[in-house]
Amino acid sequence: MKISVMIAEDEVLAREELVYMLEKEKDIELCPSAETGEELLELYFEHKPDVLILDIEMPGITGVEAAKQIMQSANEPPLFVFTTAYDNYAIDAFEIEAVDYLLKPFDHVRLHQALERIRKRLGEKKEARTQNAPKSKKLLIDDGERMIVLSPDSIYYAVPSQRTLEIHTENEVIESKMTLQELEKKLEGLSFFRTHRSYLVNLNHVHEITPWFNGAYNITLKNKEKTTIPVSRSARKALFEKFGN
Repeated sequence: MKISVMIAEDEVLAREELVYMLEKEKDIELCPSAETGEELLELYFEHKPDVLILDIEMPGITGVEAAKQIMQSANEPPLFVFTTAYDNYAIDAFEIEAVDYLLKPFDHVRLHQALERIRKRLGEKKEARTQNAPKSKKLLIDDGERMIVLSPDSIYYAVPSQRTLEIHTENEVIESKMTLQELEKKLEGLSFFRTHRSYLVNLNHVHEITPWFNGAYNITLKNKEKTTIPVSRSARKALFEKFGN
């Protein structure tokens, strides 16, 4: 994983030393450096680096002030590593949850420690994004010969037929060896409802609901055939609740 880093340092020698040390790291990509807080703000929003290594004390807007502005404006702020010649300034760095701070003159061992913290933190953020990423809205349906990619919204209803499951869409009927229960589980959380033990219906495609007899109902779908689906008496109440009644 490549890590983009921007340096904000007004001291030329310190800036050049950091650049020299970071250029030796294979996973580090250096963005243009800044010499002042004002320049840092301009360059940050142009390049959006993963990490900012910035001097706490810079002319004009200090590193801490610039970091606070970035945190307030950025949707996903970068990781901060502060640099300072004075150990007592390190407290300012941790007020905004900096990953680390480095004392000048820079030490290779301390820099590598800071980089390892950065790699760990970025790895954790990447893992969290992966876990929270929305699942694909497409289904893979195995019809025995191929894997068909299907949008759940294209399904009107599904019903078992002999030893297969018929999945009815707008333009075709797909036969699958999965069970109705397995399909229902795949569609969990979407607008599908078991109106009957043998029918799974997409409620987005319901045209009307009409009484039948003995407390049962029928659903008519919006497809070309105006398919009628039975609603069992046990499913009636839950069905109406799905429509807010």
